[in-house]
Parts: sequence; structure tokens; C-alpha cells
Amino acid sequence: MFRTVRNIRRLWTTARLLARHDALFPLEYLDVAPAVVRAARWISRRDAEGRPGQRLARALNEAGPSFIKLGQILATRSDLLGEELAADLSDLQDRLPPFSGAEARVAIETEFDEPVADMFAKFDDTPVAAASIAQVHFAVTNDGREVAVKVLRPDIEEAFARDLDLLHWGADLIERTRPDLRRLKPREVVATLATTVEMEMDLRFEAAAAVEIAENFEGDTDFKVPNVDWGRTGQRVMTTERIAGVSLDDRDGIEAAGYDPLDVTAKAARVTFKQVFRDGFFHADVHPGNLFVTPDGVIAAVDFGIMGRLDIRTRRVLGEMLLAFLMRDYRRAAEVHFEAGWIPADQSVDAFTQACRSIAEPILDKPQNEISIARLLGQLFQITETFQMETQPELLLLQKTMLVAEGTARKLSPDANMWMLARPLIKDWMEQTLGPEARVRDAFEGIASTVNKLPSVMERLEETANMISGGRVRLHPETIKQLRRDSRSDGVSGSLWFAAIFLLLAVIIVRLN
Repeated sequence: MFRTVRNIRRLWTTARLLARHDALFPLEYLDVAPAVVRAARWISRRDAEGRPGQRLARALNEAGPSFIKLGQILATRSDLLGEELAADLSDLQDRLPPFSGAEARVAIETEFDEPVADMFAKFDDTPVAAASIAQVHFAVTNDGREVAVKVLRPDIEEAFARDLDLLHWGADLIERTRPDLRRLKPREVVATLATTVEMEMDLRFEAAAAVEIAENFEGDTDFKVPNVDWGRTGQRVMTTERIAGVSLDDRDGIEAAGYDPLDVTAKAARVTFKQVFRDGFFHADVHPGNLFVTPDGVIAAVDFGIMGRLDIRTRRVLGEMLLAFLMRDYRRAAEVHFEAGWIPADQSVDAFTQACRSIAEPILDKPQNEISIARLLGQLFQITETFQMETQPELLLLQKTMLVAEGTARKLSPDANMWMLARPLIKDWMEQTLGPEARVRDAFEGIASTVNKLPSVMERLEETANMISGGRVRLHPETIKQLRRDSRSDGVSGSLWFAAIFLLLAVIIVRLN
């Protein structure tokens, strides 16, 4: 009861803020606490300039860190908000006024129980970037290394906890009162936000993500990840190598450095492909402020607080779907959705093929440099209700990432398309993962997995046999008779067991050699 009262009060505050920006329409659409929404509009409505999405973006920015993060997630939900509104929210920048250098020093000294002067020969009190969760300061270590020091905002955990409680409460309310919106999985959306925020508020997770992606690209000359200084990294503070370079969307700066923007775009496309399809672990906050071209022409990334993961099955589905659309094979694109189980089997493949064509043709018929796969995915999400297609939460973050990456690539090289540049890589990867050799490899891996389980299976069988022989487990007489008959007459079964054992032994020998 107390939680409900508390969240209604906070909903009232939020509704008034939205009303001041003439941005109450999301709450009106969701029909959450309509009396509160009507009162907020009546009391607080103000005329505001700009499109609805622009007004909503300004309101969310004013509402604070949690709502900024929510807006970034909603930017992927064109199925919920429409394409124009989602596009406007994609421009929502995670920027807030900085906190003082003195507070940053206190946070560092509290984290490590050591004076800042003992850790750094120089520490710049003026941050170079300030976002909703943390801000970054440049510093120099005592051994002369230039580093970037990321520090969490004071009391940020408490602020997010209050906001997330409100959002969880609202998602529960929507699912209880609006069965027609359950397919949009509001609880899962909020849960995704909560998980993302939880990991962002422990900078050790971000440091670990940086190390993982660095390992994935070990020896790669296209991509660089800053080294983590683990001795100066903790839950609330992270220290990494300082990256120098030109922002990825600064075409003039890249040309002035002596690099061809088209070559850089192709390099960025290869990096994106490797993260998404090869590794299934990708940087999910790829705005230009986090991507640079270093003096030696390598693409470097910073800020690994938001990362996405895709399992191998999802990557295969995504790759096959993407290739089908790029080749305009709409029948195959539709079939992939059904094979993946994303659309119920009782729906019409022919009708969904027609829907895919109606969505893709206006996009793919444009000049190559204007083709947007992220926009295509967004429009696919919009027709989910018609075909009872459930939202795929694991793809929402990817779609947002693709949208930002496409925009950056278009600024850098207006005449190119990153997906066309990456198409040969995707095709080769699909042949490697879905071709005959891949199927044989998957089969043997499955058999090997079974072999690895045999010792424990045999141990359990032995235990069961001992229990039966000891009288602790009794079989029904008819069961015993049937087992005797099977053992005498079923020579085929025995042969099959012999063949299976032979095959397993062969697999073991192959793996040992």
C-alpha cells in the first residue's frame, strides 16, 4: 500500500514535468493512472516547440538519469512509439551538468583509502565529459602515463533505486490493466534497464567488458581498446589508458589527419560485423563521442558501460535475415522469422512475406547510401501486433546501436553504406556457421558433449542398480518381465547401443588426437 501511494505521488511529479513540455502522450497512450494524467495536463500544460519526440526528449533529460536511460531504450521501440518519435529520442544525449572536482577527489580517496596526490602526479579537476551516471577526468600517473579516470556520481545508486521502483510499478500496472500491451513486454523492458543500470554502477563490470572485447580483437589492426589500470580501478572509479584521436564523425578532421573517410567507414563496418556476428558481444553506446580515429588510423572505442550480447542462434537468425533482405529474398526473410519461432506457426508465411516486401522495398529501393537496416528492423517491429510477433528484447539494444552506427557512418562517408561494405563478411560468416561443415561440426560437438556427461550418467546408473539390488527400489513385476523380453528379443536395440558406443569411442579418439 505504502509503495503504491509513494509511486502515485512520484507519477504525479513526473506527469507534471511531462505536461510542462507538452509531452504527456506516452502516459495517455499507456492509460496509466488516467486521472493523474488528466489533472497534470489541466494544471501544468504549457505550449512547447518542436515535434512530439523532441519535446519528450527534453522532458526526459530534465527528469534525470533514470529517465534519460529509459528514453534511450524507448528509442529502439518504434513498435511502441512510431518511427519518427523513436528517431527523435535517438538524439537524446546522456549529458548532465558535472559535479565538482572536489567531490570526484573525495570519491577516489574513499574508494582506495589513499590520497589522490599519491595515486596521480596530476589530476584535472575539470571533467572532459559528464553523463547521467559518471564523469571522466584526465590525469597522469606517478610513472608518467596519461590516463582517463571515470568516477560515479555521488548518491547515484539511491536516485536510480527510486526511479526504477517507479518504473517497475508502472510496468506491473500496464501488464495487469492492458492485456493488449503485454506483447510489448514492459516488465522485460524495465528489467533490461535495471540490469543495464546495475552493471553501469559498478565500474568493475565496465573494466571487465573492456578487457573482454580487447581479447576478442587481440592482434586486430582495425580496432583498439584502452588498457585498464586495475590498480586504480574499483566499484566507483575506473582508470584506463587515455585515447587520443579524432571523433569518428569528424570527416574534415579525419581527412586532415591524412585518412580516407571511405576506408575508415569500411574499417568501422568490419569492426561492427566482428563484434555483432563473430563475437556476439558488442559496444552498444557507439555515439561519436565514444569512437575515435587514432593518429595511426586505428578506430578506438571508449566507455564500455553498455554492452550487448547475442547467442549464436540469434546471430545466425539475424545474419540469415539480413542477407535475405539485402538480396531482396522476402520469402526467405519471412521463413527465417517462422523458423526462429518469432512468429506463431498459425500465421501465414505468404502474408508475412508480403509484409516484409512492403516494408523493405521503400527502404531498399533508395540509393545505396540511404539504405537503413536499422530503420527496416524498426518497421518490422511496428507490424508485430498484426502477426502476433513477440518483441525480441535481445534485438532492441542492437537496433539502437545499428541506428546510431548508420548515422555516424553516413556523416563520415555520405556515399557509402556500411551494410553493403559488410555484406561479404556476413555472407562468409553465414557459410561458415550454417554450411555443411558447420552442421557436421555442431553434430560432433553435441556428441562430444554427451560423451563428457557419460561418467556422471554411468555413476548414477550404478547407484540405481545398487539401490535395486539392495532392495531400496522395487520394480513392478510386469516391468521386470518386459525388460527380460526386451533383452532376449530386441537384437536391433543391442546393435544400436553397440553402434552408439563405437561412435562415441571414435569421437573420443579424434578429440584426443
